[in-house]
Amino acid sequence: MPVELPPALLVASLAAFVLAVLSAIAGFGGGVLLLPIFTALFGLRVAVPMLTLTQLSSNSARVWLNRRELRWPLIGWFSLGAIPCAVAGGLLLAHAPLVPLKRVLGLFLIGVVLWRHLQHRPRPPAQPSFALVGAASGLGSALLGSVGPLTAPFFLALGLTRGAYIGTEAASALTMHLTKIATYGAGDLLTGRVLLFGLALTPATLLGTWVGKKIVGRISERVFVLFVELGLVAAGVLFLAGL
Repeated sequence: MPVELPPALLVASLAAFVLAVLSAIAGFGGGVLLLPIFTALFGLRVAVPMLTLTQLSSNSARVWLNRRELRWPLIGWFSLGAIPCAVAGGLLLAHAPLVPLKRVLGLFLIGVVLWRHLQHRPRPPAQPSFALVGAASGLGSALLGSVGPLTAPFFLALGLTRGAYIGTEAASALTMHLTKIATYGAGDLLTGRVLLFGLALTPATLLGTWVGKKIVGRISERVFVLFVELGLVAAGVLFLAGL
């Protein structure tokens, strides 16, 4: 084991805790910010599947903590598109041009926030359209490690906030992450080293999710939506920068 590995795991655990708190409040954001940190510490080939394992524990915890407010029809429609496209994205990971894809996604996120403020009464999307949302999210997540901000505007457009939004989004993402893990395993990306790293980061991720759940119960719905929109803009800027 390299000498620098324990300090790297310590830094990764601290980052996983802080960003799990952020994800538990906003419903997303942790994966977007963790990917560049994990890539710098461990390299991209390890970072993407390792991030998926971290998101698996984070999303599972958010689902459990908000289990009474889940919207199951939305989860079903989302999964219908997410699962096959997550498989396709996992198989394409070694060959796809990731930087242009990130920049397109960055423009989309910033544009959605602007659209929400220009439209006084944006029309809620039909629930079956979440199959398309899931398809785009499954493909992008398998390629980029995390595209949680991509789904946020659609869940918000249905009027979901707090536990209903956080839990439903997390349950939808969970189906995608389970599919990605199976696909990475088939493609020899899910090595023993990756599994060990993912297990080592689980306690910090679960603790951060619990802390975030405590915080989100103390803020108003207006502040909650504002926080999510600020997160969308920040994620869009990061994607445009190619991070």
